[in-house]
Amino acid sequence: MTKGKTIAGLIEELRTFDDQELEVRISTDDGVTTHPISLVGRQDGACVLMRCLEPPRRRWWHAWR
Repeated sequence: MTKGKTIAGLIEELRTFDDQELEVRISTDDGVTTHPISLVGRQDGACVLMRCLEPPRRRWWHAWR
């Protein structure tokens, strides 16, 4: 897969889940391991889903979003 989903495409797919209270997780190794999504932001014209081990530093978070 070379092109990722758009925000609209992701929302459309998420709406197909019957249980809308499911936790959303992310994997970068084909589902072998998963991690909860901590933050959603913008970076270089893209929507970025992040897993943060610690709360973001206030100055960094304001610059990133």
